[in-house]
Amino acid sequence: MSNELPSGSAPDVYSKDDVKVLSTETLYQGYFSMVKYRFRHKLFAGGWSEPLERELFERGHAAALLPYDPVEDNVVLVEQFRVGAMAADCSPWQLEIVAGIIEPNETAESVVSREAVEEAGVTVTQLEKITRYLSSSGGCSEMLDVFVGRVDSTKAKGIHGLAHEGEDIRVHVVSRQEAYRWIESGKIENAASIIALQWLQLNYLRLQAQAQ
Repeated sequence: MSNELPSGSAPDVYSKDDVKVLSTETLYQGYFSMVKYRFRHKLFAGGWSEPLERELFERGHAAALLPYDPVEDNVVLVEQFRVGAMAADCSPWQLEIVAGIIEPNETAESVVSREAVEEAGVTVTQLEKITRYLSSSGGCSEMLDVFVGRVDSTKAKGIHGLAHEGEDIRVHVVSRQEAYRWIESGKIENAASIIALQWLQLNYLRLQAQAQ
């Protein structure tokens, strides 16, 4: 069997130019929104797909921060109620890194710096970008920017959050090693937290050297 694609087959790289949006319809508009897209896209073997319909959850973009103390080798995690975790039969109270939605005219960096104070009571003195990723590209447009930030973990404690947003957030200070064990055991289930803590396990020596 030949491995060659038919003549007129798709290029190696696709872009937005290879999708034709035929229509959009807003199905729900609240704090978040649900939009139905009708579209066609180019096929790997060449040509175009038949018209497809997909509902897309539009919740904006977000930024997340792993607060790390390279002197004490501790991380600061937050615990709060998550309705999605409850619906998925996970623990409704999730251990996570700091995070927040990026509002208009905000940068991802300003969001995580603000949220570090609001959610954990710590000030970030140095930021480094870890990565950015799509949370669930099959049905959600959300993109997350993930950072690590240097903090003083001895100042992280207590219960935080904004009352008018219904936040009730408890702070945990744990060693880097313990936090990584929580990933291995499945105690931490949040994607951004897993990504950030795995990254830290590969890069903590460099961050500690920079702090000297």
